[in-house]
Amino acid sequence: MSKLVLQGKLVCEGAVLDDGILVCEEGKITYAGPSRGETPDLTHTSGYIVPGYVDIHVHGSNGYDVMDGTTDAVQGIARSLATYGVTSFLATTLTASIERLHEVLESCKKTARSDSQGAGLIGVHLEGPWINTKHKGAQNGSHVIGPTLEDAAALLQTGDGLVKLVTLAPEHPNAAAVTEYLTSQGVKVSVGHSDATYDQVKDAIPHGLGHVTHCYNAMRPLHHREPGVVGAAMYHDELTAELIADGIHVHPVAMSILYRLKQSDGLVLVSDGMRAVGMEDGSYDLGGLNVRMQNGEARLEDGTLAGSTLTLEQAVQNMVTLCRVPLPDAVKMASETPARVIGAGERKGRLQSGYDADFLLLDPNLHVTATYRGGQLLYQRHSE
Repeated sequence: MSKLVLQGKLVCEGAVLDDGILVCEEGKITYAGPSRGETPDLTHTSGYIVPGYVDIHVHGSNGYDVMDGTTDAVQGIARSLATYGVTSFLATTLTASIERLHEVLESCKKTARSDSQGAGLIGVHLEGPWINTKHKGAQNGSHVIGPTLEDAAALLQTGDGLVKLVTLAPEHPNAAAVTEYLTSQGVKVSVGHSDATYDQVKDAIPHGLGHVTHCYNAMRPLHHREPGVVGAAMYHDELTAELIADGIHVHPVAMSILYRLKQSDGLVLVSDGMRAVGMEDGSYDLGGLNVRMQNGEARLEDGTLAGSTLTLEQAVQNMVTLCRVPLPDAVKMASETPARVIGAGERKGRLQSGYDADFLLLDPNLHVTATYRGGQLLYQRHSE
């Protein structure tokens, strides 16, 4: 692989270097910092050079869904995500039978071992079936069950190291034991789709609970006499939190409040994207439920929000424009912080020597113009 040298506005180490240089060789970053006077084989960009985005909560895109259970579907999602700046992602499941989840894990394993032409599948996020039907959102309540050590161990065995994140409701019996087991196996455990009280969440933290799935959505809300899951997310530094920053799932003011409390080290931008991402308005399947997508909003027939059509490209833009978040912080919440949450922070999410050469070129309006993974060009926007 030839040496790649780019010059532009480099977003790294919490700042924007107006005259920055990124050097990549053999799929790795060998230098990221101020210009050192390079002139040969230099590629100049007038926009920003930022780390590749890492989406740890995405169900589908471009007509495909992880629950389709095929390598073609997961590969289709990977190709689509690359056009939105995602270089790594967790294939996220929905509540389904344990048998179906084993089948989906098998298809994800095959995809992870193949040579993808899109974003890299670096793990699986099991969202359900160990949730609370009261806050099931767009999950299929007929498959909701309580967690058991037997099911957890079997799913991890099928995943063969691929399961990185599990969303569950900690108020379930056996949830503490399952949380401890998953944590001992290197899996991040997240509270989501939960009616847990503040105390139940607080008590789950010593057992290994460390994350909050799409904060504010599908959980016991903040109340001044019962802080609930949202209050626990805001108060406890041990908990990182996801945010669907589309201005639909969460009001921009609430987005800003969460950012002020958690900061870029504790907040993770996620898409929660479903198969309607990038598609025209119409009806789409989500875990066996009919979803109507209109004007960028995906809802069940009863009006319940059903996943989103957000992309991480848009999420970063929204944090900057709607919440006035500094660009380096917005980028960090879409790259370095999610990578760290799932244990990939030593090689993904930063422009730093020794890290994978996963990076993006953004125009001045923060639109993705090119996506690179391992130093290889995955996507380039064509000029209109």
